[in-house]
Amino acid sequence: MRNIQLFSTDTDDGVVSVVAKTGPGEHRTVKQISVGNAPRGGVKFTKDGRGFVCNTSQNTISEIDAVALEEVRRIEVGHGPRGQGLLPGDKYLLVSNSGSNTISVVDLELNVQVHEIATGRDPRHMGINAAGTVAYVCVWGDGYVSKLDISSLADGSPEGITELAQIPVDREAHPYSLAIDPSGRKVFVANTQAPYVTVIDVESDETHRVDVGSNGGRAVAFTDDGRLALVTVENTSSVAVIDVATLTVTRQIPVGSGPRGLVVDPQDETAYITNFARAGMMSGHPGFGPNTLTMVDLGSAPLDRDEGEFTYKEIFVGYGPCSVTMFDLDTLPVEERARRLDRAGSDA
Repeated sequence: MRNIQLFSTDTDDGVVSVVAKTGPGEHRTVKQISVGNAPRGGVKFTKDGRGFVCNTSQNTISEIDAVALEEVRRIEVGHGPRGQGLLPGDKYLLVSNSGSNTISVVDLELNVQVHEIATGRDPRHMGINAAGTVAYVCVWGDGYVSKLDISSLADGSPEGITELAQIPVDREAHPYSLAIDPSGRKVFVANTQAPYVTVIDVESDETHRVDVGSNGGRAVAFTDDGRLALVTVENTSSVAVIDVATLTVTRQIPVGSGPRGLVVDPQDETAYITNFARAGMMSGHPGFGPNTLTMVDLGSAPLDRDEGEFTYKEIFVGYGPCSVTMFDLDTLPVEERARRLDRAGSDA
C-alpha cells in the first residue's frame, strides 16, 4: 500500500485539500486544511514534510504539516506572494511577491524573511536548478524571465544574490510559470497570453518558441523519463505534450475545464490536473466539472502521436483549485510520523 498524498491549493475556499492515494485509481479526500486568504501556487515540501503555500491576500506563507495535516505557522513576506522555490538542503525558501515586485528569502530554520530582492513588475512562479545555484523567475508584468545567481545562499549570505540576466519572452506574452527539464539543459516557460511555450537553453540563454495552439499556458511538468513536457493550456482545457528533444507538440490531451496545476506520479504515470474554471466559464472534455482534479492515465494511450483515447477519473476538491503537488509519506521514518501525529493530538 502506498502513502501518497496530493495537495490541491484551493484559492476561493482558502484551503489546501488533501487527497490520499493508496494505489492506482484509489483516491479519497481526507482533509481540507484552512490556511490564509487566496492561497496560490503549489505547496512546496521539504524532505521532512514541512509544506509551504502562499497566501496572496495576506502577505504571508502558511506552513503545513504533511503528517498532522494542519497549519503550523504563518511567516510574513512581501505583498501578494504567489510563487516559491525551495533550495536543496531545505534551509532557504524563495517567495515571489507579485504586489511588491520583490523576491523574499525565507530562512526555514529561523522561520522568518531575512532578505528581499527587487525584481521587475509582478513576479510569479519560479524554478531552481538541481545544484541550488541559479533561480529562474517568471516576471509576468514585464515579459521576461529573471535569471538569478543564488549561489551565495550556500554560504548563508542572502545579500549576495544577484541578477545574471533578463531573458526576454515577450511583454505581451506574460510568462506565468516554468520548470527545468530533468536533464537540466532546458527551461520550459508557460505563457498566459501567448499561444506558445518559451524554451530557454540553459547554457546560452537563447530562446525558442513551441506553438501550443492557444493562449492560457499555466503549468509545466515532465514524464519520468524526461522525454516529454506536459503543459496545461487553460483556454482549450487541454494538456499539450511536447517532445523535449525536437520541441514539437506530439498531441493534445483533453482534460477538465480551465486546467491550471499539474503534477505527475512517476510510479504509475498518472497526471493530476486542477480544474480551476468556475461554473459556466468554459467547458472541458471529457466533461469533468470545475473544482476537481482530473486524473489521466498517461499509459492508456500514446503520448507521441494522436491515437487512442486516455483513461480518466476525477475527484472533487475545494473551490478554485489552482495548483497541485504530491508528497510521499513513506519517505519519512515511521517513528517520525507517529511522533508528529502524537504532537498534533496533544496540541488539539
